[in-house]
Amino acid sequence: MRAPSLLMLLTAAAFAVACGGRSAPEEPAPEPTPAPAPPPAPEPVDDSAERERLERERMAREAAERARAISADLTAMINFDYDQAVVRQADQATLDRKAAILLANPGVRIRISGHADERGSDEYNLALGNRRAAAAKRYLENKGIEGSRLEVVSYGEERPLNPGTDETAFAQNRRDEFEVTAGGDNLTAPQ
Repeated sequence: MRAPSLLMLLTAAAFAVACGGRSAPEEPAPEPTPAPAPPPAPEPVDDSAERERLERERMAREAAERARAISADLTAMINFDYDQAVVRQADQATLDRKAAILLANPGVRIRISGHADERGSDEYNLALGNRRAAAAKRYLENKGIEGSRLEVVSYGEERPLNPGTDETAFAQNRRDEFEVTAGGDNLTAPQ
């Protein structure tokens, strides 16, 4: 029985040599990946043309808004009391703004149309509308506006702003409307 134990001893020794005698050679650690290079600094951009374009657009928008505001002041309506053709104190500031705009824009001409509510005869309301438009014209002339720049027309009750038949509608229909007939393209703000 000695032979099997020797055989076993040799097998165990061979196994030990094969399994653990020497360890496998170590692999070298991988080189660290270098950090990416920073991007190159951007070339300076000459954006002055773009800035100038944006500034021109901003100025054009502001000028258009000022022109709309001036036009709105120039075309703002005034109202009258029942059966009256006297400019109300509340509407004098509106006419004062119109006068200032007209003085700053000598080429502007306007049409003043007088209106009345439906009470009264057609003939009476046409005459009342005419007196109302003439009252606004006189007021503007007294502020230094040449009368030839101011046209007067009456529509009486023919063009109601509000078709209702209550006092609110009547009050809205007793009015003067102002329409620019010439020179309103390049309005200048009063100083």
